[in-house]
Amino acid sequence: MSGTLNKVMLIGHLGDEVKMHYFEGGGCVGRFPLATNEAYTNKQTNERVVNTEWHNIVVRNKGAEICEKYLSKGDRIYIEGRIKTRKWQDDSGNDRYSTEIQCTDFKFLTTKKESEGSITNPSKSQSPKTSSQTIETDGGVNNDLPF
Repeated sequence: MSGTLNKVMLIGHLGDEVKMHYFEGGGCVGRFPLATNEAYTNKQTNERVVNTEWHNIVVRNKGAEICEKYLSKGDRIYIEGRIKTRKWQDDSGNDRYSTEIQCTDFKFLTTKKESEGSITNPSKSQSPKTSSQTIETDGGVNNDLPF
């Protein structure tokens, strides 16, 4: 194989609200932390262990606006993208690095409210926010979306 591949697929929960930044040219970028969990049982202690990994998600333009409008802390989402490491300097002039997931595609899975409600009311219908439609941020927005 002569090519390379930089692709990330994550399913996790938002750790905070989507933070937006708008540019003069009309573009925008949204950022939010995403938590993924790994759970296993320690064979020696028979104790359940859960490790959480945090990912910095960056989504641009129309995809960012959709995320800001429909996502909130605790919501579950599927993310596709690529890893990008940025180098920058802090106030003291020291080199700093940030590793981010540049989102190219996402799908709403469940909301925190719906997850809690499904325990008491499993027949609850899906809202447009949780329709599991794919959003393509690089090539436009899927026309089947209800919003």
